[in-house]
Amino acid sequence: MTPAKHSRPRWLPLAAAIVAAAGSAAALASSHREAPFITTAPKVDGTDLYMFMSYEAGRDGYVTLIANYQPLQAPYGGPNYFKMDPNALYEIHVDNNGDAKEDISFQFRFQNRLNSVALPVGGKNVAIPLTQAGQVTDLRSPALNVTETYSVDVVRGDRRSGARASVTNAAGGSKVFDKPVDNIGTKTIPDYAGYAAKHVYSVNVPGCNMPAKMFVGQRKEAFAVNLGTIFDLVNAPVAVITDPALINAAPNTIDDANVTSLALEVHKSCLTQGSEPVIGAWTTASLRQGSLLDPTPKKGHQTTAVSGGAWTQVSRLGMPLVNEVVIGLPDKDRFNGSKPKDDGQFADYVTNPTLPALLEIALGLPITAPTNFPRTDLVTTFLTGIPGVNQPANVVASEELRLNTGIAAVPFAQQNRLGIVGSVLSGGSDFAGFPNGRRPKDDVVDISLVAVMGGLCMANGDTNAFGFGVACKPSAVPLKETAFRLHDAVDQAVVPLLPGFPYLNTPIPGAGAQ
Repeated sequence: MTPAKHSRPRWLPLAAAIVAAAGSAAALASSHREAPFITTAPKVDGTDLYMFMSYEAGRDGYVTLIANYQPLQAPYGGPNYFKMDPNALYEIHVDNNGDAKEDISFQFRFQNRLNSVALPVGGKNVAIPLTQAGQVTDLRSPALNVTETYSVDVVRGDRRSGARASVTNAAGGSKVFDKPVDNIGTKTIPDYAGYAAKHVYSVNVPGCNMPAKMFVGQRKEAFAVNLGTIFDLVNAPVAVITDPALINAAPNTIDDANVTSLALEVHKSCLTQGSEPVIGAWTTASLRQGSLLDPTPKKGHQTTAVSGGAWTQVSRLGMPLVNEVVIGLPDKDRFNGSKPKDDGQFADYVTNPTLPALLEIALGLPITAPTNFPRTDLVTTFLTGIPGVNQPANVVASEELRLNTGIAAVPFAQQNRLGIVGSVLSGGSDFAGFPNGRRPKDDVVDISLVAVMGGLCMANGDTNAFGFGVACKPSAVPLKETAFRLHDAVDQAVVPLLPGFPYLNTPIPGAGAQ
């Protein structure tokens, strides 16, 4: 269904339900170093997943998917910077019938080529120690000492045994694509925006009769959060985080960081199935079960690893921050290796979430968290999607980022930073935002802070009007007065973005003009 088919009273409680869904699953930062094992393998650490109807002019009907990896990249991270792992498998999965299993998987593999650039020194050609030996302006510049390429396969059905075919360049049919070098600095790459734009490809997706777009490369971190303060037990005065006038009072802690994006823009007709407009998505990264290092690389060659065994999933991300602040520490690695179809094993973390209790401790305000347990209301909204918004007709409960492709995109200027709930509460008509997918402008942090303090139960009332459970009522929400005023003092809406694909902004240079 589309929002136009519901009356305003219907959408007000739905908005509160949406807030609660976000509160159980998304919370206080993007997914950085969220599980014990992944801290040892940052190249396969997924940080954010975005999925939204493209709002660039002329791209009606297209869906943008962006999976970010390698968190908190320092722009000055030379001389090797942040190349992707050639021994890893990066994937974006799409479930288009609600059964908690992938129906389409986009699989990215990377190759790094050492070009062994050398300079004549005293009559000898000697290999340089840097990534570059001069200015870089074009694809595969001869000044680059290392070049990265990648290929993308589309697998339909099971990710390992399904039918496989390659994405190809619409210009020439090549199956291999160039990835831009990271933004070393303005002396090396004077016009990084122009250089990166040469790596936006028009591609043919197997089984799809509509041309798609693709970009893989470094971007400026698009997530805004008061990161250090949040994880220091929300080390900010309560008066600040409950005053809407102070929403931009704190600096965005990760405003000086970059990230690596795997971005696709695919027409919705190539992602949906039959008459079902809702799709779910998540991104994963996998490594081989075993790896043997070469202890003595040959002269002129880099250390290599011979990997073998089955692919082993080590990272998973759908809705923001599930593993980081919802899943308990003993099960974080297990969650990263799991599939949506098996999410019943993590049900306690949703029905009895610890995040509200942790906020209670952090804010020094005892008995402020909702008291209705088990949180079946959160199970409904978080694991199935919201009825009438983004719930598939035959949904199987599972954690995925879900998008109703039948709800049209909203231009950037008209987007409400609080997504659907903000639009409804302000009398607007923006129903294309979080948790109906996720756009870069959506402030999932603030939506979540409101949610964990009981927005759903305020809407459900004393009569269980919307079926979220008789215990989910206003009396179960001690912090009624400030529940809808909470924020992290950082404004997601002011993060600079591009007006079109790949939407995330030019990365910060390692040196030169900022």
